[in-house]
Amino acid sequence: MRQMENKVVLVTGAARGIGYAAAKAFAEAGASVALADSDSDLVNKAAERLTSSGHKALAIVCDVSDDAQVKDMVDKTVEAFGRLDAAYNNAAIQNVLADAADQTIEDFDKVTGINLRGVWSCVKYELQQMRKQGNGAIVNCSSIGGILGGAQRGTYHAAKHGVIGLTKSAALEYASLGIRINSICPGVIHTPMVDKMMEGGQQDVLDAMIATVPAKRLGQPEEIASAVVWLCSDAASFVIGHTLVVDGGYSIQ
Repeated sequence: MRQMENKVVLVTGAARGIGYAAAKAFAEAGASVALADSDSDLVNKAAERLTSSGHKALAIVCDVSDDAQVKDMVDKTVEAFGRLDAAYNNAAIQNVLADAADQTIEDFDKVTGINLRGVWSCVKYELQQMRKQGNGAIVNCSSIGGILGGAQRGTYHAAKHGVIGLTKSAALEYASLGIRINSICPGVIHTPMVDKMMEGGQQDVLDAMIATVPAKRLGQPEEIASAVVWLCSDAASFVIGHTLVVDGGYSIQ
């Protein structure tokens, strides 16, 4: 039997990159998947790719920084599929690179609104549904930026550190109710952002990044996706409040 057979899963930031890889992995594991993203065109195309392959998929347009839209996203998922068994809160953006003294409040509010408050909103409404059911699993996407510092990336790292704190606190509250909450910290992964770097002539920057990874390569979105599916499956039934680092060894140096 496939890991997520007959389960209902919600994935945010699902139109591309790690989010889409996770949605595809959940679908291939037997789940009905709600793909949420702020990009209407891309998320509809992503869901169509899954349905054309015989999977059950639903596209939902959602800006996770808008609390009302997040509630509507969860409601639409439950209306379509009847329940919510698992969620991967993946949507995030990078901050504008700047030293701490030069970062703007506008960028801080934008980044934390999506990367931290957005995750908080997702967890809140997902838990409201899972609490009714008496079971569920949530994975929040942090980053190696959630366990390490990074020059000119203070806003992003602050938000990703916050995701881990939120995860651990909520995990304590809901473990006894049959709901497991964990976080995952991807390292340097081959995403569309990396493709843009190569197209923009930044191969030397990319090579320097890869040189810092003990595995000496980029991670693939599918490698994060498989870890997320495992965390949401019964195979990880005793894993609660854990921060799973998937970074090719970068953070152990």
